[in-house]
Amino acid sequence: MNAAPSSGVSRCRPPAPGSDMKLLGIYLNDHLAGATAGTQRADHLVRAARGSPLGRALGPVAAEIAEDRSALLGIMRDLGVPVRRYKVCAGWASEKLGRLKGNGRLVRRSPLSTVLELEALRMATEGKAAGWQTLRRLSATDERLDSALLDRLLERARQQQKTVEEWRTRQAETALRTPAG
Repeated sequence: MNAAPSSGVSRCRPPAPGSDMKLLGIYLNDHLAGATAGTQRADHLVRAARGSPLGRALGPVAAEIAEDRSALLGIMRDLGVPVRRYKVCAGWASEKLGRLKGNGRLVRRSPLSTVLELEALRMATEGKAAGWQTLRRLSATDERLDSALLDRLLERARQQQKTVEEWRTRQAETALRTPAG
């Protein structure tokens, strides 16, 4: 016997009227690729900033981002949307490739690296919030979507955005400050 879906809603229900499951599957898999990249980026940034106030501030955010990815997988399972592994792999690879950008230093980590990584993380949290908001709107006509869960995920994404933006601003001001003169 199959385990109950994580939201507690039956998988046997047909799609909501007017929903295009193929397009929804593509949409959710694209968000899963982004969530994979965002999880990797947050973990990398926390490791790079270990022991610093930035690392301590982003540690809980990184843990939440990983939880959010798991929540997305649960929603996909509830909707009967298969995970497209190639998209997950593409998200993982794109994050790794994103680390190869020039930062003005060959060997050591540049303060610019942190700024750019925080900007990437900010975009990731904004994209995630948009995805939760879209699913929340769909929950009005698709009872397989848990509106209370989506409300919590959306609020958490907004808090993550605030934290990341606060630290992005601080890091940019420090890294890019020009001497008076």
